[in-house]
Amino acid sequence: MFRQMFEEKYMRFPGGRPKALTFSYDDGVRADKRLIQILNAHGLKGTFNLNSKLFDCQNWHDRMDEEQTYLTFCGGPHEIALHGARHVFLNKVPLPEAINEIVQNRVYLEEKFGRIVRGMAYAYNGYNAEILNILPQLGVAYARTTRSTHGFSLPENFLEWHPTCHHTEKELLPLAQQFLEGSPLDDFKNREPWLLYIWGHSYEFDDNGDWQKIEDVCDLLGGREDIWYAANIEIYDYVSAYRSLIFSMDGERAYNPSAIPVWLEIRGKVYRIDPARTVCFDKEI
Repeated sequence: MFRQMFEEKYMRFPGGRPKALTFSYDDGVRADKRLIQILNAHGLKGTFNLNSKLFDCQNWHDRMDEEQTYLTFCGGPHEIALHGARHVFLNKVPLPEAINEIVQNRVYLEEKFGRIVRGMAYAYNGYNAEILNILPQLGVAYARTTRSTHGFSLPENFLEWHPTCHHTEKELLPLAQQFLEGSPLDDFKNREPWLLYIWGHSYEFDDNGDWQKIEDVCDLLGGREDIWYAANIEIYDYVSAYRSLIFSMDGERAYNPSAIPVWLEIRGKVYRIDPARTVCFDKEI
């Protein structure tokens, strides 16, 4: 059998799936409630990036007050993440002030919601090399930018996590259709897993009068067996676990030092590698 290109190892998402879908929405506005209902109805997951010193600013895209914010995000499958205490450009204030923005934001959200908060979206896409260097020391695992890739690749650096597409872009529906109808399994030379990452602000659906657009996208993409539906932090944790695999010198064994199972494809076969276990790959396919 022709085996060229089949020696490479490719990450697969939980259950051996080749594709994943995630959403990210900013600011903690009242329209988030309707968006959450849509996501929940289709079994989808998202991440909501919240400020902690801008509650009840109704003249700024109708932000929720503190209690409404808590009630909206305290339960359910969705992640809450950082967006800065005051939604400032982190690259346009002194570094100590930028650090304080992140720390205050994280301390508030963790105390209010009783969970560890490790993700972030850059307000105004404001960041620089100094910010990138300091984030790990502040406990930030990933940070989303606003630069669309119009592709399905995973980030090399999760602190510069570029999404696929903003929901207002004309490319959204074609990309969703491509994601749905295609698969990395169809590509002989590049079988890396696909991630469709959609982001935006839910108030834009009110402003533009196009809630049907996100309803249609969610209806199109929901309920698929070959897609893993995950919040941003779940994708980060899973990819990190996969990247921590330890391989033998000949590449025929892999040890999983992480606390979660991961899936890997080699020679057209998918393997589940459980925590603290070593798997030997079949040499014949």
